[in-house]
Amino acid sequence: MKRIVVILFCLFICLSVFAQEKLDLYLLIGQSNMAGRGIVEAEDTIPLQNVLTLTKDLKWKPAQDPIHFDKKIAGVGLGRTFGIEMQKLNPDVKIGLIPCAVGGSPIDSWKAGAIYMGTETYPWDDMVARLEFALQDGELKGILWHQGEADTKLERAPYYGQKLKDLISRLRKLVGNPELPFVAGEMVKAFQSYNGKVWKEEAIYPKMVTNATKLLAKADPNMEMVSSKGLKDKGDQVHFDAQSYRELGKRYAKAMQKLLKK
Repeated sequence: MKRIVVILFCLFICLSVFAQEKLDLYLLIGQSNMAGRGIVEAEDTIPLQNVLTLTKDLKWKPAQDPIHFDKKIAGVGLGRTFGIEMQKLNPDVKIGLIPCAVGGSPIDSWKAGAIYMGTETYPWDDMVARLEFALQDGELKGILWHQGEADTKLERAPYYGQKLKDLISRLRKLVGNPELPFVAGEMVKAFQSYNGKVWKEEAIYPKMVTNATKLLAKADPNMEMVSSKGLKDKGDQVHFDAQSYRELGKRYAKAMQKLLKK
């Protein structure tokens, strides 16, 4: 009887320690290139016990691609590899990814109460709810943002820089950390040039969005912008291929680690 009591007591202690273990949380937001549209391969489905992801129904599970669920076409993205690289930095820490990206969403849909009709969802409101839940289990260490394609239009591109600055400010205010690290990623190079196709006359708008993000990153000591140089698209000139998403995840991790050391 005493042996059973001892075993139960040890089990209770172990469960208590596990329950108190806090995650290093990272918020993943933006549109389809954050959600990921790469083809899932065997290596992407290996469960990662120390890199967890928050599911659609608010449960933590070992990260396996696709971690996003914005659309049925969600596939390999940059988030899982980012988590792997961040966990390597400190093997004693568990990483918690909070996937909230919505494919096709313009930056204006990332405001309180704003709806994105493409998915009939509320990107900002949904993100806030998921973040509040996740914060029960850890501390938000940084934000990953990959977005801009939807804003490469005459009526949107000229205002992108100010809108992104406002978004970052609102996010930091939301969690009460004015120095919260923020990493943004560059769009597919082919998307920015259009390779002389029918959109050539509008190629200035992707460049405006990219340049605005770069300028903001230079001005904000707690922000970095990740280059897409050398990365390939999946053939549609918009989305990266799976291998490039994995490399992008490594670049995001390197940028985030740089900011966390400041």
